[in-house]
Amino acid sequence: MAFLALHFEADAEGAQRWSDALLDAGALAVDIADASAGTSAESPLYGEPGDPSGAVPAWTRNRVLALFSQDVPARAMAETLAAELGLPKVVGWAEQQVDDQDWVRLTQAQFGPQHVSPRLWVIPSWSEPVDETAINIMLDPGLAFGTGSHPTTRLCLRWLDAHLSPGDAVLDYGCGSGLLAIAGALLGAAPVHGVDIDPQAVHAATENALRNEVAAEFFLPDVLPSRSYDVVVANILTKPLCALAPLLCEQTASGGALLLSGILREQADEVIAAYAPWITLQTWREEDGWVALAGVKPLGAAERSQAGASQGPERMQSANRGHPLPPKGGGGKVQP
Repeated sequence: MAFLALHFEADAEGAQRWSDALLDAGALAVDIADASAGTSAESPLYGEPGDPSGAVPAWTRNRVLALFSQDVPARAMAETLAAELGLPKVVGWAEQQVDDQDWVRLTQAQFGPQHVSPRLWVIPSWSEPVDETAINIMLDPGLAFGTGSHPTTRLCLRWLDAHLSPGDAVLDYGCGSGLLAIAGALLGAAPVHGVDIDPQAVHAATENALRNEVAAEFFLPDVLPSRSYDVVVANILTKPLCALAPLLCEQTASGGALLLSGILREQADEVIAAYAPWITLQTWREEDGWVALAGVKPLGAAERSQAGASQGPERMQSANRGHPLPPKGGGGKVQP
């Protein structure tokens, strides 16, 4: 059986009205997504803790996709709906035939073992590990973001593989599936905490941690333990990352490392400026137009004095647990 997909753009006001109307008219499914995804205008749908703008009800530009049986005159029906209900004018009607497939097998074919960093592999349940000597993270694609297939996730995993030290306390802010936290735990970090605003993500991350037999714990923001961490990683998006700057810097221990991703190349300067009052961030690596920014929180006066007494002047420029401080003057990159 084949299906007919109708897709078009709608503004913030009209997207939800269109969704309700299409479902009432017999659409089998309706999906609303950010029409600016993958560009500098991409934005989160929901507000984050510390975001003074609060929740955003919809994207400015929305891509609406409705799935119908093949024999339904979808566009004509949608145009009639628009006239009857006074729905906003549609931009860019388009129709596409969608062949019925074995969706389970198709998903499995698209998501196989992934070698995401020198020591780390992500392995779905329907595959066997490629390298038994590697650190294999067992994870299936699900409703929470984070499978290792996106450049921003791979950048974070590679940084953790290169920089994390056993015993580091790690926070994965915006944990999604929990992949980064689980990787940290498998690399020897402890304790490992993750936080997400979506209860479904917290549940999925907890289940994934149990499956990988690691002691990572996941929380909603209002019940996250009050403490600082040796490593804080956040793979979100530019706007919430900027809004969260004071919170994430506070949760990073003095001498601890902060890693941020989910940032397009052209957005890097905006994020660096947002964090400049607390931590000097620099581009660590870039992949497919996405960047990972990393930096180390400076030691306080008392901590510098203590570090100098115990380590000697020659080591006072090093952060605790081996995370290198960025070079003075802001030039260059944080070295791997």
